[in-house]
Amino acid sequence: MNSFPEGFRALVIGASGGLGQAFVQALQDTPRCAEVLGVHRQSVPRIDFDDEASVAEAAQALAAGGPFHLIINAVGLLHNAEFMPEKKLADLSYAQLEATFRTNTLGPALVLRHFSPLLDGQRGVLAVISAKVGSIEDNRLGGWYSYRASKAALNMILKTAAIELRRSKPNAVLVSLHPGTVNTGLSRPFKGEQIGRPAWLAAQEMLAVLDELGAADTGSFVAYDGERLPW
Repeated sequence: MNSFPEGFRALVIGASGGLGQAFVQALQDTPRCAEVLGVHRQSVPRIDFDDEASVAEAAQALAAGGPFHLIINAVGLLHNAEFMPEKKLADLSYAQLEATFRTNTLGPALVLRHFSPLLDGQRGVLAVISAKVGSIEDNRLGGWYSYRASKAALNMILKTAAIELRRSKPNAVLVSLHPGTVNTGLSRPFKGEQIGRPAWLAAQEMLAVLDELGAADTGSFVAYDGERLPW
């Protein structure tokens, strides 16, 4: 990661998940990275998207250590013990919509609010894990209402934040990242073990993409292989 300074600091939010753990490990194995911190619901400080105050409190606690050169939000929700992705309109419910938006949109929005001020002024990248199925233009199959909509909303918030932040931090890069199919708990019910890439490989691929992005790329929607995706 040669675009980042020697001794750069990184933060992974959602570090207890499969992809989050892979990001932490990959950054720990990066010689130029002096420190990588991982936060999640049980860490100290903790971040729990069901607790709005925890995001601000974590940002305040972590600010004392200095600016971050790289921040990755790897938290995401597609299904849980109570629900699976909706296949049709008749499957829609407030409970599933609210839970999915809370994790995929509202929590990351608060991350942008509280953590973008912690980005280094010269080289600061904040990436949120989005999904290609959040592309409105690319939607050809339908279904997965909550997940698609929550990722589309996340992309809009990211794009809007990038426009605002350009005024105060012109070197900052805010980006939505599509990880592709990864063999984690999120994709396992959908043949993720057969068709998904290992999490360690996906993390390395996405870090390589982030390494290539500059200030002109802020507000982009990018895939793990560098492809620019339609909104």
